[in-house]
Amino acid sequence: MTAPRGYRQQPSILWWVGKRSYALFILRELSAVAVAWFVAVTLAFAWSVGAGEEQYQRYLDVAANPVVVAVDVVALLFLLLHTVTWFDLTPKAMPVRVRGRRTPPAAIVAAQWVGFAAVSALVVWLVVG
Repeated sequence: MTAPRGYRQQPSILWWVGKRSYALFILRELSAVAVAWFVAVTLAFAWSVGAGEEQYQRYLDVAANPVVVAVDVVALLFLLLHTVTWFDLTPKAMPVRVRGRRTPPAAIVAAQWVGFAAVSALVVWLVVG
C-alpha cells in the first residue's frame, strides 16, 4: 500500500514570470510560433509568385496591411530573441574541443555572430544588388 500524499498546491499559470531565466526559456519556446509564421509567409510568397502577376499583387496587398506588418515586427523580435539565446546556449550544449583543449565559449559565440553577419550581408547583396 502506498503512503498518502500531502496536499500539493498547483503552481500559477504564470509561474515562469518570477525568474528571468524561466521567462527567457518560455519566450524562447514561444518563438517557435514566429518561426512557423515566417515559414508560412515565405511559402505563401513563393506560391503567389508562381501563381502569376495578379496573385502576387494580392499577396503584396495583404502583406502591406498594417496588422500583418505589426505581426511581422513582433515575429522578427521573437526571432532575434531566439537567435541570441540559441547562440548563447550553443557552447553550453556542445562544448568544442580543438587539439584536446576546450574552445572558449566566447570564441564559439563570436564565430556564430560572424557567420550570421556574413550570411546576412550575402542576402542583402543578393536582394539589393
